[in-house]
Amino acid sequence: MKVSAECMHCLVKRQAENIKKYPDEEKKAEYLGKVLGIIADGAAEEPAPVLLSHIGRLHEAYFGKPFSFDELKKGYNAMLMEREEEIRQKIGRADDPLVLALRFSQIGNYIDFGALGSVDDDKLRDFLEQAETLPLSEDTYLKFTENLKTAKKLVFLTDNCGEIVLDKLLLETIAEKFPHVECTIIVRGEPVLNDATMEDALQVGIDTCGKVIPNGTNIAGTYIPWLSAEAKAEMDWADILIAKGQGNFESLHGCGLNIYYLFLCKCQWFMERFGLPQYSGVFINEKNL
Repeated sequence: MKVSAECMHCLVKRQAENIKKYPDEEKKAEYLGKVLGIIADGAAEEPAPVLLSHIGRLHEAYFGKPFSFDELKKGYNAMLMEREEEIRQKIGRADDPLVLALRFSQIGNYIDFGALGSVDDDKLRDFLEQAETLPLSEDTYLKFTENLKTAKKLVFLTDNCGEIVLDKLLLETIAEKFPHVECTIIVRGEPVLNDATMEDALQVGIDTCGKVIPNGTNIAGTYIPWLSAEAKAEMDWADILIAKGQGNFESLHGCGLNIYYLFLCKCQWFMERFGLPQYSGVFINEKNL
């Protein structure tokens, strides 16, 4: 998906905020000039998550290694794991467990330090309590379940830590209702922001739901030209894919695969794109966009 003017503005603004603490104004000005060059050169062809990868390498060259999210990732994984059994039981008692599992997985997409900069734990708890009232597109859900009835292979593209605990519960629910569907779970190939990697997948035990593989890249999304051969093959063979998060939407929209996008609208561009208030849920199929 091409980068919008709103996304360009956000990319530059976030970088300006990230370097405020450094004293050398000349160096910061030079850095921001090169950031503008990366956006100008790549915006026509590359989605925002790819531009952020280029910018990340530039930032490291100018200012050293970026902030490590390791402790935050472990913390949010642990926080959601503490509630895992309680939420699993809620899903099991629901009139339609799959609908509620989708809602919880969607709510988990709030744990996004890339789009939001910070996460309000009280807001997260409130969202979790409100899961049963979250709207979910009935038309998309009907198509989704019809696809699963005949599908042999599902690929699940993860997004953030903490969120993947709720993704695990969704995949468990799918397996209970559609036991014939084989699942592959794809995580980021290298650390980026608070996105889930193989280490995080093993921490929360999502590997019990299917084969877990890294995608071979360090971008906060799934950019097909940069994927490992293994990850690309898994996606090509899939009958149905679930892609979590805004970054996966930005990097995959237009690819033509049978992808169901599941996320919360957090950025201004997404709110305008879907005509929804902030933190509204989106569940939509690639072929309906």
